[in-house]
Amino acid sequence: MSFSEVKPRHVLCLLGGERPFSDLCEMIQSAIESRAPGFEIDDTFSEDAPDDRMPMSFEVCRDRVLKGAWAEADEEAVSDHRSVIYVLGPPMTKEDAVKTSATALRLVAHVLENGIVAAKGESAGVAHGVARWRELARDAEGQAGAALARPCRLAFAKRPIGTDEHLYSIGFHLVGIPEVYAPKTLSDDELALSALIDAVADEVFSDGVETVLKHRGAQLLPVDGYEEDEFKYNPYGAIHLAP
Repeated sequence: MSFSEVKPRHVLCLLGGERPFSDLCEMIQSAIESRAPGFEIDDTFSEDAPDDRMPMSFEVCRDRVLKGAWAEADEEAVSDHRSVIYVLGPPMTKEDAVKTSATALRLVAHVLENGIVAAKGESAGVAHGVARWRELARDAEGQAGAALARPCRLAFAKRPIGTDEHLYSIGFHLVGIPEVYAPKTLSDDELALSALIDAVADEVFSDGVETVLKHRGAQLLPVDGYEEDEFKYNPYGAIHLAP
């Protein structure tokens, strides 16, 4: 089921360190050609200069769910970056979203070994430290189906985002599933609600949306936020859990 014709895309924000900008672009382009067909460097917004917005952007976006996902060395790398390179992924369907996200994850891990010092998934606004990106890439190696979808989802989706009434995810469309909205009446512990959101996402892959809706007494509704940002918009809607 889809509530929109929007096809999600990955937008990767990659920060360069001491390696020259031109060398980094050549390295990334070579990696795209050999291991990430359909991806492309965004020449419009990439720049051979530091961007003073990046420290705040990465601070806002860094993963706060997993303890240790962001280290002091990562913060220093962002502060000292010398260039910014954006990479765009191809438009994805529900059927090829996991495969494309796995490609994006492998690409991030590769460039972090070759002069990129920090990476952020712009499509949901989530950043991990270098060690965590590598760990997620290792978790995805040799996997398929739900076992592949999980590290890809953890890599590129952000949760929990909060409103007065819910905690919810952004970015589950990058693995082809709806977002999950958990009412705050279920718990006053944000990490517990994050774990619930993750558990429901895992159930969607193992059991399917309709089974999850029935089992959880939940509703599948259109996403009512982020319509103005095509990259963040989830065309598959959102699963609203019962309070």
